Amino acid sequence: MTASLRFLSLRLRIPLVALALFVAAAASSGLCRPASAQPALERLSIRTAGGIHVFEVEVARTGEERAKGLMFRRYMPADRGMLFDFGSEQPVGMWMKDTFIPLDMLFIRKDGSIARIAENTEPHSLRTISSGENVLSVLELNGGTAARLGIAPGDRVAHPLFGTRP
Repeated sequence: MTASLRFLSLRLRIPLVALALFVAAAASSGLCRPASAQPALERLSIRTAGGIHVFEVEVARTGEERAKGLMFRRYMPADRGMLFDFGSEQPVGMWMKDTFIPLDMLFIRKDGSIARIAENTEPHSLRTISSGENVLSVLELNGGTAARLGIAPGDRVAHPLFGTRP
């Protein structure tokens, strides 16, 4: 009986060690984040001809946050997005390397007006998507959101980054 308990115990330990190694690898790669590491969300609204649309967004303020963006994410809720703050108005180029979901990119001027929209950008593409003019930020939403909600160039984004409240 003792020998079979030892054997059983060894058979149970191997999967537990494998599970522990998987969890450690997932945590170090960013696939698994503790609840305290979840990104803070900020409210943002877009005023269109059809009304006001509210989103909860992550704000990428540092170079590291902007470089990572929405890479490696396979899902984003419909009312979420990411706002890239470039700190000053400048020409901006974005790409979709290592991004798994199609996105709408809204290029936004300092006054909160939308300069241009790149709709349904292609996942994993290395093609540069240009702002076409100086902008302060870019808002990334799920692909198709701009068309579905009637968001167009000239519409206004409200967020403290633009000196307005949603």
